[in-house]
Amino acid sequence: MRFALIGQPNCGKSTLFNQVAGYKAETGNFSGTTVNFKETKVRVLGDVVELVDLPGTYSLLGTNPAERVVLDYLISKKIDVVINVIDATHLVQGLLFTLELMEMGRPMVLAINMMDDATRQGLKIDGEKLSQLLGIPVLPMIASRGQGVRATFIQAWHAAKETKIPQSQKYGEEIESAIKDLKGRLKHDGFPISRRAIAVKLLEGDPEITNKVINKNPGIADFIHGHLDTLCHRSSRQAVWMVATERQKIARELAKNVSLQGETHLSFRDKLDDYLLHPFFGYLFLLLVLGGFFALVYGIGNWLEVPMLAFFGDLTNLVMTRMKIEGLLPQLIAGIIQGVSGGIAIVLPYLLPFLLGLGFLEDIGYLTRIAFLTDALMHRMGLHGKAIVPFILGYGCTVPAIMSTRIMEDKRDRILSAALVTMIPCAARLSVIFGLVSFYLGPWAALGIYIFNILIIAITGKMITRFLPEDSPGLILEMPVYRMPTLRTVTSKAWFRIREFIFEAWPLLIVGSVILAGLNYFSITPYLDKIFQPITWALGLPSAVGTPLLFGIFRKELSLIMLAQALGTTNFGAVLTAEQMMVYTIFVVFYIPCVATMVTIKNELGAKNMWLITGLSLFIATAAALFSRYVILIFS
Repeated sequence: MRFALIGQPNCGKSTLFNQVAGYKAETGNFSGTTVNFKETKVRVLGDVVELVDLPGTYSLLGTNPAERVVLDYLISKKIDVVINVIDATHLVQGLLFTLELMEMGRPMVLAINMMDDATRQGLKIDGEKLSQLLGIPVLPMIASRGQGVRATFIQAWHAAKETKIPQSQKYGEEIESAIKDLKGRLKHDGFPISRRAIAVKLLEGDPEITNKVINKNPGIADFIHGHLDTLCHRSSRQAVWMVATERQKIARELAKNVSLQGETHLSFRDKLDDYLLHPFFGYLFLLLVLGGFFALVYGIGNWLEVPMLAFFGDLTNLVMTRMKIEGLLPQLIAGIIQGVSGGIAIVLPYLLPFLLGLGFLEDIGYLTRIAFLTDALMHRMGLHGKAIVPFILGYGCTVPAIMSTRIMEDKRDRILSAALVTMIPCAARLSVIFGLVSFYLGPWAALGIYIFNILIIAITGKMITRFLPEDSPGLILEMPVYRMPTLRTVTSKAWFRIREFIFEAWPLLIVGSVILAGLNYFSITPYLDKIFQPITWALGLPSAVGTPLLFGIFRKELSLIMLAQALGTTNFGAVLTAEQMMVYTIFVVFYIPCVATMVTIKNELGAKNMWLITGLSLFIATAAALFSRYVILIFS
């Protein structure tokens, strides 16, 4: 049995999924796209149910990758019941999508989420009456608190067992006549959706469904075009807009009949956007939020790192003094300890509070506000407003950020966005920024690197667009209401993200530390250092940092963990000056993307663009580090 969660963005669909999946889901890509979905298995009334969380989309028109894959999934996969999640505070908009889903001919349950926000806004919704009008089960829900989740899945189980197909709402006479004629001409061609749904998609001009129907029924092409021309001639509008207008009319009438708007009591959070999105004060608040965020991450990380480094330092000395043998083995054991300590004492103290804070800002609704405030910056770089999405994702991991550039239709925008996103300091580079600069020079120095990073990215984008001039369309964003996230949601999301480091990056850190110990023992590292010697010499860095930079291409955390081994101490303040720490960190922030990112760029944009972006990042890293070095020397 398979349940499909379908809904519009910001409706709480993924929150519902995470409530039942417990962040133990498998994520995969739809064939031929980078739009992904999540799957898990849940037990409902004794049956094991496969639950799939499909991408959020406003419609099934297929005009963007998310819409296309949701429609294709409905057409090609066996789904026992659709759980349609809508936002109670945007009832008309949600019902508009519900009407479209009902035409697919699948058993369906409607979950009206965020009922607490609706109550706060004085909105009352009669779910029983709406259920009678639509002919499908309608259930209230507050997914973030787990309220109504069990009832929704039980009702979905019953709907799947009964295989009750919802009756579609009727449109105007002209459209209904065209749908009836098309249905009569259609043969049952193996589509798992209803013939009415296929007829509607033909009127909407869906290219893939139209081609499939014409291939199996060659004579129907003229018949389809005849109806499209007739409808357009009678109304002076395309059929797709006529259908959308009819759905809008029905959705408004339904919302009017089942909802009652009472007195709205504006709370403090309702007035927040007057300040947080203000043309002037909004940016001041943004700096304060980011500054406080960095100070908090630094404070927690510093509090944890100092005693942990001391503990592992003592442990290494104890092991080395207690071992009675000499040679390669003690060095390898020391490498293992340094790899383990690097993850526990240097990376995790900063990565964990960073991901917790990022999850909090995301769930509370502030990340969308950041996207709105920085949209103007995207345009100054000559980028499409949608580019803010991969930019925000880049602060977590560059790989999904590169993949998300697929949302931009123009290849020029995708290439430019990918080139700039590789310079965003991801969570892996975070360990270098906080473990080196923030720990020794303070949180404001770390914040300065982030601001400098944005400035360099903006300048780079502006320079590239001089060679690739093009107008960038604006960005339309839906602002979610502010919500206080639950502790379980934030911690679970942080764990879901941090387990990649624990199970993938950390073992690589340990292996890398062991390899470096072996290379040091056999005196091979000086030869590796020579690869980066022109750069380290120009930047005024010790030649020994060449090997950590080389290994950092595999995982950016290695740039810091192996730096300790290369310099022979974790007390970087004793062997590096403040200038060298800043220059080294700035170079790491910008230089060659990790191997996983390079492979992703190759898959998305081709090998040629991968090498161009890699070369560009190395050039920018060197130029930015050199600039910062001479600025520090001038003012020091």
